[in-house]
Amino acid sequence: MNKLKKLFSMRHKNLLSVYFTAGYPQLESTIEIVPALQEAGADIVEIGMPFSDPVADGPVIQESSKRALANGMTLKKLFAQLRTMKHRVHIPLVLMGYINPVLQYGIRNFCADCANAGIDGLILPDMPAPVYETEFAAEMHQYGLSSVFLVTPETSDSRIRYLDRLTTGFIYLVSDHRITGGNIDLQESNFRYFQRIQSAGLSNPTLIGFGIGDHLSFTSATQYASGAIIGSAFIKMLEKSQDHAQDIIKFVRDIKVGPETMNAESAGLEKSHAEFK
Repeated sequence: MNKLKKLFSMRHKNLLSVYFTAGYPQLESTIEIVPALQEAGADIVEIGMPFSDPVADGPVIQESSKRALANGMTLKKLFAQLRTMKHRVHIPLVLMGYINPVLQYGIRNFCADCANAGIDGLILPDMPAPVYETEFAAEMHQYGLSSVFLVTPETSDSRIRYLDRLTTGFIYLVSDHRITGGNIDLQESNFRYFQRIQSAGLSNPTLIGFGIGDHLSFTSATQYASGAIIGSAFIKMLEKSQDHAQDIIKFVRDIKVGPETMNAESAGLEKSHAEFK
């Protein structure tokens, strides 16, 4: 059982998955960011494979991919970085990106290198499901990689059931049809969509992504799914950060606990310390 499947077998609620682009903001940042996210309490880390011609990415993730490629990030470099961390990272790692670089790399070689680098799952949003069945499924199964498929509000019930049969990791619920990065203001239509999926009796857990960026949107989303995915908001934080280790801890705790709770706890600790003195 890979780490992704093990996580879902043990926990079903309030899971936080954090996405960032490999090689951003610096070429070697991945080696620092992944362990810091683990220490901070992230449950899953999604590592973006930078690509020069993205389809669904918003401006924040597009810019991070552009910077990562300019820094010299490649799949071979990413796998080398991941291998250096393999034995000290115990949370699930998922690679996310586009199918073209994977095909150029070679499906078998790619899956083998994923396994050797400690990757547990793969998200390729532009991969047609029939291509997965004929070209990817056997290789991913051989190397212990979980498959993740995306569902949108426009996805029909019959296709949702079809994708659920193909999925071996989790279903990625896209909050709406827009590109990544927009902060969503959850409306009645979102809730109806989430409830429709919730009542579908899917065999796989679900995580909600696109537009999740703070404690409120995280807690709202996790009422309808096993967890939520945050990407653009995290990348924005990395861009401004002067101390990744400390800022990542604060970011994750603000998302999971909420900044007001954190501030209240800090004030309480300071008061207790003052009274003790």
